[in-house]
Amino acid sequence: MIICHCQTITDRDIHAAIDWMRASDPSTIITPGKIYHALGKRADCGGCMPLFLSTMRKNTNLKVPVELTGLRQAPMEGRRHEGRR
Repeated sequence: MIICHCQTITDRDIHAAIDWMRASDPSTIITPGKIYHALGKRADCGGCMPLFLSTMRKNTNLKVPVELTGLRQAPMEGRRHEGRR
């Protein structure tokens, strides 16, 4: 099925790019931009993005690598931003 009409990207193209990226670097974070780049294409109008993301999420290789999960830090309370006085 065609996902991006502007760049003629199919669901198979997206899955193949995800599988290739995961096989070549198991710890990479896979983004839509990286998929476009892997396919040698660029995003155009963005109208496909909801369907593009939905297609990406269906791929089991999209998971965030275990060593990169839980890295989000809690907000720093009581600390001032350098730009504030």
